[in-house]
Amino acid sequence: MSSPLLRLEGVHTHIGAYHILHGVDLEVGQGEFTVLLGRNGAGKTTTLRTIMGLWTAAPGRVWFGGVDIATRSTPEIARRGIAYVPENMGIFSDLTVRENMLVAARSARRAEGMDATRLEWIFGLFPAIRKFWQHPAGLLSGGQKQMLAVARAIIEPRKLLLVDEPSKGLAPAIIQNMIAAFRELKQTDTTVLLVEQNFNFARQLGDKVAVMDDGRIVHSGTMAELVDDEGLQQKLLGLSLAAHQ
Repeated sequence: MSSPLLRLEGVHTHIGAYHILHGVDLEVGQGEFTVLLGRNGAGKTTTLRTIMGLWTAAPGRVWFGGVDIATRSTPEIARRGIAYVPENMGIFSDLTVRENMLVAARSARRAEGMDATRLEWIFGLFPAIRKFWQHPAGLLSGGQKQMLAVARAIIEPRKLLLVDEPSKGLAPAIIQNMIAAFRELKQTDTTVLLVEQNFNFARQLGDKVAVMDDGRIVHSGTMAELVDDEGLQQKLLGLSLAAHQ
């Protein structure tokens, strides 16, 4: 088997006086869609932020493409091909949709310099991006803002996409649109690590799954295995997929 694109080894993260991650071990394979599940407060968001260098692993190692990035700055980590879509989406409300996209397109200085083919592909994934191209991003609905956050992250090809709870607070129709977009993204060479609370959303996309509890990975395996085992779902997540369908 080839080496994983991303590997966390014994990662601990401290935020002030709080010890959040307690020796996280996690592997994400090249081209795989890996879902990180767990109850609120389990450490999922902290894991993504630690990978991105927003918080520091101490101790522990974060390997990306064979290089330890645990002590690298967030801009350097981004330049290596990792994009992060935070739970709060992180869009610039006072900028237009076009300007938000341009900020993320580091290879372009003007909107006309963005990759037209890739932009058309994104418009196909998220038609609202084209429709509201010249509108201030702050005027978009919650679902449209989430589409913009994901679109901005993929305006240039990325090796790894970190996405934190993209379905949170979205209407069912928007969630289905998001699932369709991620399915198409899976057909590219992009590797995805997705944090989700919505198990129905996660199981439609995930190839692999890791479950966190109290700052540790307590289970890892295929999504198909977890979907087929209601007892495992109850043990790890306190729910049954069948009861939520």
